[in-house]
Amino acid sequence: MKPNPGLYDYWPYQNRPKITWPNGARLAFWVAPNIEFYELDPPQNPQRKPWPTPHPSVPGYSIRDYGNRVGHERQMALLDKYEIRGSISLSVALCEHHPEIISMCRDRNWEFFSHGIYNTRYTYGMTEAIEKSMIKDSIESIYKHTGQRCAGYLAPALSHSERTMDLFSEAGYELFGDEAAFYTCDLFHDDQPTPVHVRSGRKFISMPYSLEMNDTIVYAVNKVEPRQYLQMLKRHFDRLYEEGAGSGTVMCIPTHNYQIACPHRIKAFEEALEYITGHSDVWVATGREIASHYLHNHYDTAVRAIASHPANEKSAA
Repeated sequence: MKPNPGLYDYWPYQNRPKITWPNGARLAFWVAPNIEFYELDPPQNPQRKPWPTPHPSVPGYSIRDYGNRVGHERQMALLDKYEIRGSISLSVALCEHHPEIISMCRDRNWEFFSHGIYNTRYTYGMTEAIEKSMIKDSIESIYKHTGQRCAGYLAPALSHSERTMDLFSEAGYELFGDEAAFYTCDLFHDDQPTPVHVRSGRKFISMPYSLEMNDTIVYAVNKVEPRQYLQMLKRHFDRLYEEGAGSGTVMCIPTHNYQIACPHRIKAFEEALEYITGHSDVWVATGREIASHYLHNHYDTAVRAIASHPANEKSAA
């Protein structure tokens, strides 16, 4: 049994080389709307059921359809108000099912990154060839429908395999070359971007994407009330903002239009955005922009610092 995933080395948070963000910002802030498509009656996966009830599951499907019919525009208007460009974790099938949503996001220069094809089709049990084909298809589809070179990946329903990051890195470099800053959101081990090992040896980044602040985890799993979620977001920000004075930190709010944009929840989210963007030394960016800045200014320094840490020197020996 492996002692750890092998995707990154041990690297304590304290005494790292300083990360600096543009214009001296303490903290880089991004919002990642998960804009997804759930099939009413998806193919069976023996390792995971798509719905907790027998399907076709009309209740499960319809609340997620609410997100695309109603919730999306409600959240988009709010992000417009605070001049936040979303970084969309996209179920790429949405390009065919709801091209009008893609058009609205593209017109606002939002980022699109891959969240697989459907959020009801999991990586579990896929052969390497099938997973590679799915990842490549999602990257090519984003380029076809948006003109963007996909830089990020979040496995559908967090169902990444041991080779997902290798395959995404390889597909990205194969299609777009070395100029992109490729990143994953499937690791939850840090409050700063960090280098990730992939089998090609190319540069690859883990971007902070907080499950703790993810609205589905907050509302559907932990059963938190909206006002309490507001307090969680503010406390999360306050701590990262304080620590960011010494070395830049990253805060991400992952959202779902069928969660955060329900009428009784949207005001708490609005107050959180007002609070965070009310600080002048916060860099409001996209995931791609944060990853690119880190790659070109801090990645190599981080690799050297990690290699020189006593725990890693010892293991290398």
